[in-house]
Amino acid sequence: MKSKKDKLLNELLKLHPKYIDLSLDRLKTLLQKLGDPHLDLPKTIHIAGTNGKGSVQSFIRNILIKNGYSCDAYISPHLSNFNERIVLNNNHVSTKKLINTLEFVKKINENNPITFFEITTAAAFFLFQRTNSEFLILETGLGGRLDATNIIPKKLCSIITPISYDHEEYLGNTIKKITKEKLGITRKSKFVIISKQTSEVTKFISNKLINTNNVYTYGKEYKIGKVKKNNFVFKFKNTIKKISRPKLNGAHQIENASVALAFSEILSMNGFKMNFKKISIAIKETDWPGRLEILKYNNKIIILDGSHNIDGAKKLSQFLKDKNLKPVVLFGMLNNKKMDMFLKLIKSDISSLLAIKIPNENNAFSSNQIAENCNALSINHREVKNLKEALRIITTYDKKVFLITGSLYLVGKIRSELIN
Repeated sequence: MKSKKDKLLNELLKLHPKYIDLSLDRLKTLLQKLGDPHLDLPKTIHIAGTNGKGSVQSFIRNILIKNGYSCDAYISPHLSNFNERIVLNNNHVSTKKLINTLEFVKKINENNPITFFEITTAAAFFLFQRTNSEFLILETGLGGRLDATNIIPKKLCSIITPISYDHEEYLGNTIKKITKEKLGITRKSKFVIISKQTSEVTKFISNKLINTNNVYTYGKEYKIGKVKKNNFVFKFKNTIKKISRPKLNGAHQIENASVALAFSEILSMNGFKMNFKKISIAIKETDWPGRLEILKYNNKIIILDGSHNIDGAKKLSQFLKDKNLKPVVLFGMLNNKKMDMFLKLIKSDISSLLAIKIPNENNAFSSNQIAENCNALSINHREVKNLKEALRIITTYDKKVFLITGSLYLVGKIRSELIN
């Protein structure tokens, strides 16, 4: 039986026929009726990019909290529970407050066409205006320039995480077009941080932001030095610091951490009190579930990784090679993703594959479609009907290591089963 919150969220999904329709006009109209809460928000850090947004957000949030600052955050998508999307004063929004706010915003909207992301973003802004937190971290939902979060007029900082191909149907079919859309968040920012990118993207960004002040680019103003087992060297302008290595798995998480470290250095330069020891502890202790997360379940090792695009597949492949693992994969994916390319990239790193349609997702590949792709790539596989069968196979299989990947939605659903 669906909860009151789930029923309400389903009603909001029906307010606009398209799931994604990039525009700021509908949201602007609703926010005006709500008293323009987006004009009165805490100091805002705005993050866009293809991969790494969530990890960078989590590192920054932990650094701020450890240094005694209160922090709000807007995150998408969620892993297991919608409440995860809205963080108020360092805590997830309560279900009661979420329901009350969504009902109020729905009433004010008067059933006018608006996308699910737009109306929930309006509700989030309404809540953020009332928290009195010192900072707000906003993740874009999709793109940047026309993303609902980009309606705010000014930001303390804009961050561009690694850019690669994803959502080409909305953002353009070249890396330059995609990058241009992501750069749309950098307007009216006090400073901008660019994470490690491919040389093509770095060059394009450099040309686009040539007249923008206070741009901090990986490889120029900051970078990573020597990486050891327990720590790594971080260089910012003329300073060099030794930082505790993150507990998050994957070499790319050190790069994500470097963005958060650059942010903390810039804050310090702008008069904010930051303690180096607390920053290093924050980096080490940052947790971000569902991203190369390793759990134990019935004497099995389960790797949960929400990778769903080409760059994510490359990082996943590298992690498996580094750890010398060849897991059995439970694989499901939304049907707007490049399944064939993803599987091709991880093919040599896996032993076999269990194909599953993501539960309760209409826009997901069927297990049969995944199986056909596996046949074409000569991947040993079998189809799985549902999560119950998948967990039974994992429990009884003679293999020790399993990987759940292809979609954060799939990871979130199975994670709830594993930890409950």
